[in-house]
Amino acid sequence: MSKFGDILQEEALAEINSILTEADSKAAMLIREAEKQASERVAAFRKRAEVEVRAANRRAKSTAELTFAAARMQARGQAIALVKKKVLTGFEEIAGRPNYGEILEALAEEAMKAVEAPEAVVVNPNDKAKLSAWAIRKGLDLRTDPGLRFGVQIVAHGGQRSVENSLPERLKRAWERVAPGVAQRLWASE
Repeated sequence: MSKFGDILQEEALAEINSILTEADSKAAMLIREAEKQASERVAAFRKRAEVEVRAANRRAKSTAELTFAAARMQARGQAIALVKKKVLTGFEEIAGRPNYGEILEALAEEAMKAVEAPEAVVVNPNDKAKLSAWAIRKGLDLRTDPGLRFGVQIVAHGGQRSVENSLPERLKRAWERVAPGVAQRLWASE
């Protein structure tokens, strides 16, 4: 029986080896499948992460561009406002020129054309002497208003209508047409 036992033992060992080989094969297949799934999951995660990073970069770039554009617009607006302020302060220089009386007379002549039956001319108290002779020649009362600067106001008979013609008022009326040209000159190099 020993021979029979040896045969049985060999068959059992062969069966065990077959089972172990099959188990090893199944285990190797399961490991490969698990590695493949893990690799696919890592690749999918990486791809999602890359997409999210690209989207975040686009959002950050867009935000930066908008911030830059807003800052640029604000700077441009401030530059335009500064130009306008310099023009307004330049009126002080004009008022100090020897020919400022002639400028006031020209402004008064223009304003008179817009008023029927003018009765008076109004100027800043500092400009009264500069327009006195002109008012006498035109037969107009000469009045003063400290709020009126760098120009004149012609008042119609009865005081119901008046026309102001001053440098600040002219700038105010023309600024919408002038500002784009100012901007174009300021940023011509862009």
